[in-house]
Amino acid sequence: MPETALYPRQAAPLLREALTDSPVVLVHGPRQCGKSTLARMVGEPLGHAYLSFDDETTRAAAEADPVGFVDRLPQRVILDEVQRVPTLFDTLKHAVDHRRTPGRFLLTGSANVLLLPRLADSMAGRMSVLRLHPLAQCELAGRTGTFLDRLFAADFKARRSQRLGGRLVDAVVAGGYPAALARTSARRRVAWYRDYIEALVQRDVRDISHIHSLEALPRLLKAAAAQTAQLFNASDLAAPFQLSRPTIADYVTLLERVFLLERLPPWYSNRISRLVKTPKLHLGDTGLACALLGVDAAALADDRALFGHLLETFVFQELRRQESGGDTGMAFFHYRDREGVEVDVVIERGARALAGVEVKAAASVTERDFRGLAKLRDATGKRFMAGVVLYDGEAALGFGDRLFAVPIRALWQTA
Repeated sequence: MPETALYPRQAAPLLREALTDSPVVLVHGPRQCGKSTLARMVGEPLGHAYLSFDDETTRAAAEADPVGFVDRLPQRVILDEVQRVPTLFDTLKHAVDHRRTPGRFLLTGSANVLLLPRLADSMAGRMSVLRLHPLAQCELAGRTGTFLDRLFAADFKARRSQRLGGRLVDAVVAGGYPAALARTSARRRVAWYRDYIEALVQRDVRDISHIHSLEALPRLLKAAAAQTAQLFNASDLAAPFQLSRPTIADYVTLLERVFLLERLPPWYSNRISRLVKTPKLHLGDTGLACALLGVDAAALADDRALFGHLLETFVFQELRRQESGGDTGMAFFHYRDREGVEVDVVIERGARALAGVEVKAAASVTERDFRGLAKLRDATGKRFMAGVVLYDGEAALGFGDRLFAVPIRALWQTA
């Protein structure tokens, strides 16, 4: 079993539960984030056989005769990298309609097939979907992520803990891909990330698109890495390329479909005027971003502006990864007004609860750092559960009504 089996994945209980009541379960996320390992770790003890469409013979058989291929499958089966055979979905639909056995098909995909309307429609009501991310820091530490529960409970006791300092920079540079983390040196890890981008563009992107300028995608991804945690501006991204703004926007959408980029939508309310309604752009993993930008831990520690942006992405991705391990119904946004007052991450839980997270790379916090959180609190009233400034300091302290300064390490450590 690959090395990802060494880490407890927060999605494992959800996957086991989904297999008890859904005929089709899809685990999707970026390639090499641990989907196959998780599927086999959960599915094989339940009797699921394993087939991968990365195998050319298996893929050719499914494409040549999808009906016969599905008819000959075992009673329970894992179909890995299913986005490589999109024609199979209609056949799976008919098979499920004929025999609706829970847990019959466990699928993994490295592209978001739900963004293809025909495929999404064919499996509507038949498929449960789980999003898997690269490893969260809490998974690397062997812990269950509880920060979001504490955030919405405003449960931050005054306590002191050791600063992370250089270890925080190291964590940002390392990222969360299991195979990269298994490399013995930073140089070898960077080589893995570069090979990863090349292979993904040549395989998964080519499978799901018909664009001709594939060579532009790694350069576009590098440009996006330099703008992570900033407002999305297609014109700025298009400037270094001989491509139109709409084409660049299409390429960004394509990179979102393979989970390498994410646009964080703006939060807005009629009770607050002059809000910016532009999404923020985030790389899917900071280790990947650092490899693209050619910065190691020493260079990142020296470039405080870049570190601040990457740290914001690091925190946002940790929150997203922890949220994916629970049936929380949370939605993520950012908040910014035209005066530049902002909250890096706004999280809504259902229709009634809301919390905010601001990220600071500094070792100290002042009252001014709470401007955006206080404005959000005052506008949302009782809906506002808590606002937190995460910083690389030692003390968890209260800063007024439902506002807290909390060391960043509290994201994945409870003590």
